[in-house]
Amino acid sequence: MSKHKFDTIAVKGGFGWDEQLRYRTMAPPLIQSAVFPYESAEWAADLYSYKIEGFAYGRINNPTNDIFEKRMALLEGGEASLATSSGMAAVFMVAHHLVEAGEEITSSVRVYGGTQQLFETSCPRMGIKTNWVLEPDKIESWEKAITPKTKLLHVESPSNPNLFVADLPAIIELAKKRGIPLMVDNTICTPALMRPIEMGADIVIHSATKYISGNATSLSGVIVAKKEFIDHIRHTGYRNIGPSISPFNSWLCLLGLESLSLRMKKHSDNAMAIAKFLEKHPKIEAVSYPGLPSHPQHEAAKKTMSAFSSMMSFNVKGGLDATRKVIDNLSIAVHTTHLGSSQTVAIQPAATTHFQLGPEDRAKAGVPDNMIRYSAGLEDENDLMEDLDNALNAV
Repeated sequence: MSKHKFDTIAVKGGFGWDEQLRYRTMAPPLIQSAVFPYESAEWAADLYSYKIEGFAYGRINNPTNDIFEKRMALLEGGEASLATSSGMAAVFMVAHHLVEAGEEITSSVRVYGGTQQLFETSCPRMGIKTNWVLEPDKIESWEKAITPKTKLLHVESPSNPNLFVADLPAIIELAKKRGIPLMVDNTICTPALMRPIEMGADIVIHSATKYISGNATSLSGVIVAKKEFIDHIRHTGYRNIGPSISPFNSWLCLLGLESLSLRMKKHSDNAMAIAKFLEKHPKIEAVSYPGLPSHPQHEAAKKTMSAFSSMMSFNVKGGLDATRKVIDNLSIAVHTTHLGSSQTVAIQPAATTHFQLGPEDRAKAGVPDNMIRYSAGLEDENDLMEDLDNALNAV
């Protein structure tokens, strides 16, 4: 653990004064190398038998990746972290490490479409079953979904795209009681707004492609957990499968982290203003944003989050066609599948990110046809509200 506060860690974590002197650079070095010379035959043998730590091969570790991993662990309050090629790679590596053929995952049904497809379609090919918690706001639903074969609990809070917020203290207590590791997807909050490990969660994962990078330039993911857990993943599944992050993407994420708390405040301020505006708009059926008192888990959000991030969803009156028309008439918000960027983005999940689920599974996941997922960027909030108003009035 670092003695420094969050913003200092975001700028200096993993690369302080000693490292700056050693590398003779103020900025973290970009070491775009796949291989690293070994000091001696004995040194190499000790490295590959894990008697010493060092850089063996780019698929396993890299000096730039190492700085990013150290910084993320410090920011999340964890012992260690492992950077991956994407957020989905992070989820997969944890599941692959903890759950064997014939065993099970218990997960909230309110998850990103890619995670749903991984658990529902890909994991069964490896003999792994997922038990879905259909009412993840109720702890008794979690208890019923856990079986003697459950080896991993997974929750995404807030969830993408419908902004379900978990009662993390209750789920953490249940996980401890059952002796099952709990993985929390902290992508939307980031450690700037919530730190699940400090609450008692075992594992935190991120799609660092989102807020950690901050500008849609760096496909990346992160796992944060105990050092023994991270080391074991690195030396087994991570080494064998190869979902390593590129050093350049780690470097870009390091630059993004320097402004993380500033960006998360602006994201949250913009989103709150926009959510309040949309809640009163005559063309809107419903708004889901954890910062609104109308959100069903607003109290849980206040207990676990210091602010409410950029993402919201809202349902347009008039169904599928009206929703498409709103999307097509936005002029500032970018129509794409991204979120957590400096630029505002909007998308219709039922027709894109969650289309592969099918109507029945989309209904279970709370993704109706007239939903728009909206991630407020760093633009002027009044410009964003005017853009939304113009698009809605085009319906």
